Amino acid sequence: MSVVPVSRRSLLAASAATAAAAGVGALQPGTAAGADVLQTGSSAGPASPLGDPFTLGIASGDPDYRSVVLWTRLALEPLAADGLGGEPLSMAFVSCASYPAGYFTAYRRLAEEHPSLILHLGDYIYESGGGTGDRTHSPSKEIWTLADYRVRHAQYHADADLQAAHRVAPWVVVWDDHELENNYADEIPSPPGQPGFLERRAPAYRAYYESMPLRRTSIPRGIDMQIYRRIEWGRLASFHMLDTRQFRDDQACNDQTSDCPTALDSARSITGPEQEQWLLDGVGRSSAIWDVIGQQVFFAARDFTAGPAVSYSMDAWDGYVASRGRVLEGIRERGVTNPVVLTGDVHKHYANDLLADFRDPDSATVGVELVTSSITSGGNGQDMPTGGRLQLDDNPHIKLINNQRGYVTTRIERDSLRADFRVLPYVTTPDAPVSTRASFVVEQGAPGLNPV
Repeated sequence: MSVVPVSRRSLLAASAATAAAAGVGALQPGTAAGADVLQTGSSAGPASPLGDPFTLGIASGDPDYRSVVLWTRLALEPLAADGLGGEPLSMAFVSCASYPAGYFTAYRRLAEEHPSLILHLGDYIYESGGGTGDRTHSPSKEIWTLADYRVRHAQYHADADLQAAHRVAPWVVVWDDHELENNYADEIPSPPGQPGFLERRAPAYRAYYESMPLRRTSIPRGIDMQIYRRIEWGRLASFHMLDTRQFRDDQACNDQTSDCPTALDSARSITGPEQEQWLLDGVGRSSAIWDVIGQQVFFAARDFTAGPAVSYSMDAWDGYVASRGRVLEGIRERGVTNPVVLTGDVHKHYANDLLADFRDPDSATVGVELVTSSITSGGNGQDMPTGGRLQLDDNPHIKLINNQRGYVTTRIERDSLRADFRVLPYVTTPDAPVSTRASFVVEQGAPGLNPV
């Protein structure tokens, strides 16, 4: 094997060219982020580049025999008065993309807003078979084997709209249930007693790791995989990403929406005791302005029955009331002033105040919960909750319900966090426009939702 000498100058030139190429590719495509309706872009082709982010050049320094420091700064507007270089410090989050349910246009519309970070809160794929026309699952059956899960992930990754969203920003991903099987709880399948579940879980987790941008700390070990973790976004925000599937107790009352006494059992947990303590230790030590808890299932109380009677979803935190209470109380005890819970799963947009005691609507507001609708799951949807099952009068802490498909974009600043609930009118045909259904602002140090 021959060794070709490389000069420091040629190494720096090659490195700079590689960085520039990667940077430009990572920041496409572009449309004005403040536009109320985006109709540009096609699900069929690539989007246009946002522009050259390396307006301040690339520099090198402090060379020694082992290394050299390369410096650059992304700045689309280098002379911007706020010193941020025209780069919005913005984050978006998404959930629930069923391939047969519709086109992934929402991913493309999200890419056109060029966020700095994208969180995926679960159901990146669906394990079921079925579909019609151009949107048929591959394999066409429900998946069980490692080969099945690999092919299903590959089918989703091959979608041009999903690729556009991956191209525009780094992702932070956690799973929910459909990456394996609907409504499972730790080692218990749904329905319980289903044979072969653990043999299915190991390949599902392995295929997920192979297909997601995860660190080596998440390498599966048999039927287990570590995905709860913490991502620091400088001093501005700390993202505490949870796993509410792998360590939970089984759903109470046969996973029925009901008034279930078992849900109040103080021993029940949706996170497991180790993860719960990890979360509270993390928010307690955090020096970030905003503590963002990215997780999968509905956190606030959600009463489905009008009037004095109550019923709740046993698959959500309502099925683990003591677990939720310990988290909220732990946040209060530690003086966490700006907690924001991000949620997916339910195929609807919600905006919720988080109360110290959901039985008392006058109790203190501890934080807020922002819930994103689905990318496609549930089909086209409508601008009211399906069947009117949930009454806002019985849930005064819920400030928004919307049953259209879409995603949520946020702009996180030192003194406030703004959330825009973005919606598409349809997903069963491609290239739908996007608009803002509602917006809220949370002021730093004053938890609670303020409509914009």
